[in-house]
Parts: sequence; C-alpha cells; structure tokens
Amino acid sequence: MNRNSYIVLFFIAALTVLLVGFANEETPRSKKTLPKTKIQLGEKLFFERMLSKDNSISCASCHKPEYAFADTVKFSLGVGGSFALRNTPSAMNLAGHFPFFYDGRAETLETQALGPIENPLEMALPIDSALARLNRNPYYSKAFRKIYHQQATAKNLGDALAAYEKSLFTVSAFDKWAQGDSAALSASAIRGRKVFMEKGDCFVCHKGVDFSNDEFKNIGLYNGKELNDVGRFAITKDSADLGKFKTPGLRNVAVTGPYMHNGMFSTLREVIDYYNQPSQFVNGSIATDTLIRPLNLSATEKDDLEAFLRSLTGPAYEKTIR
Repeated sequence: MNRNSYIVLFFIAALTVLLVGFANEETPRSKKTLPKTKIQLGEKLFFERMLSKDNSISCASCHKPEYAFADTVKFSLGVGGSFALRNTPSAMNLAGHFPFFYDGRAETLETQALGPIENPLEMALPIDSALARLNRNPYYSKAFRKIYHQQATAKNLGDALAAYEKSLFTVSAFDKWAQGDSAALSASAIRGRKVFMEKGDCFVCHKGVDFSNDEFKNIGLYNGKELNDVGRFAITKDSADLGKFKTPGLRNVAVTGPYMHNGMFSTLREVIDYYNQPSQFVNGSIATDTLIRPLNLSATEKDDLEAFLRSLTGPAYEKTIR
C-alpha cells in the first residue's frame, strides 16, 4: 500500500473516531434516547449486560475499551467464574477482514458477534433467550423497530453488533509517518520497521492496512503436550491445519497483551524473544510452518522492532501501553 492510500485511511479513520467517540462500559449512550443508526444500537448492545445469563457481563467486560477492546488477562472470566478457552483479541480494526475467531469458525463478523453470547464459558445465554429479553425490554423493542423495522432477531442482533465493531478504527503515529510526517516516528521505530520488513520477515504474514493477511499459521506453539490446542484443525479436520491459528492484526498491539491464542507471553519483548529464538520457549513443536529459522536479532534490533510495534498504537491508548 502506497502513502496516498494511507492518507485516505487516515481521514476515514479520523472521521469514524469523531462520529463514534470513545465508549466506556458505564455510559456508552443514554437509554433515554433511541439510537439513530445501526452503529449506535450496536454500541448499546456491546455494553449490555442483559446479554449474559446472569446479567453480570457484557461484550465490553472482556473487550475493554481502554485496552483497545482487548482484555488484560490470559483468559477472560465468564459467567459463574468460568474462563474462556482462548485469549481475548482486540475487537478493533475488523472491517474488511474474515474469517473470525482464532480457528476461523465464523465466516462473517455478524456470525462471530453472536458466538460469545451463547458460549457456555463466556456469556452463556442461548440466542433465543437473548432475543426474548431484548424484545420484552421497552427500550430495545423500540430501538430495533426503529432501526430494522422489526423486532430483534439473530440476524439483526449480529448485524448491529458487527456494525459497531466495524466502526472501531485507530490512527497511529505510523499512519502519520506513512502520509508524510517524517517526525511522527522515532529513529528507532524507523529502523524497527526495516527489521519488521526485512530481517524479521514479519510482513510476510502481518501485511496490509491492519498488518494481517487473515491466514492461518502454525508458529510453533503446538507440541501435543502442554501446548495441545489443535487450532484450525478442529474446524477443518485437515492434518495440514494442525496447530494453526489466524494471524492477528497488529494495530494497538502494545496495549492488547497478553499475546498469542493462549496468552502465554505477557509483553511484546517476550513475543520478540520467542520469534528470535523459539526453541528456548517451546520444545518439540509439531507441524510448524513458520519460524523455520531463528531471527538472531541483536539487542538493538529487538529494541527497534519493539519501538516500531509500539508506533502502531492510537493516541487514545498511549496511556495504557504496557
């Protein structure tokens, strides 16, 4: 993508941020005013605890706005004290991407949005029960009829949630640099970009506007022992997919740790150290199709690569960089 394309992205993202605003779990929008758009309805639903079995959690309980709509723990806490099976990824910068979940079991964001609601380890509420609650509620009954001209259904519930998630974009220092602001990145971050593109070969998988090719890779985090999540294989039953997981985007990556599908790395430096010398972290990796060689980065190159990754953070999240 050339710099002119990044300029277009910058202005689209900036406009979206102005329209949507920075949501918080307590008061995303007043219930006294009906939403005017799918995005506004989806925002209300994203923060709505009614969509969990015991009314204790919402989508935003795990996708925390202040952490770029990711969580801060390895596995998010669901209803009744249960834990999700995989780490919670960011719910930002998802427009134009597919499929969803680490194993790719949802082809669309609209389908994915319903998954956590009915997952027994997460919100644990059957979709039919969720719809019944919404349609009995005076506010949501009016809201769905205003926006969709019908009561809440699985289709329009997923559509509204997805519309809100698709509106969540960020503009980072890197974007400003890419559109021509040479002072937006530090010298270290600029060197780190070169490591990212060349010696690290990171761009092979982390490419495009949001730094993901939406493909599935086994990067060595499956050995059939303590690391026994089979990933994409559980969906396709194809042995070639054993231990493969979807390549995540890297926007706001400095605030979305812990990292990997199992949250095994707490910091960006640990992730970099893993890619640098994977055998020091995992023994007996099976069916690895990436990381066929250690990167052998110097200490300075590691620092520079981390500086570049941190430059992908939007200004709203800089205070929560870890």
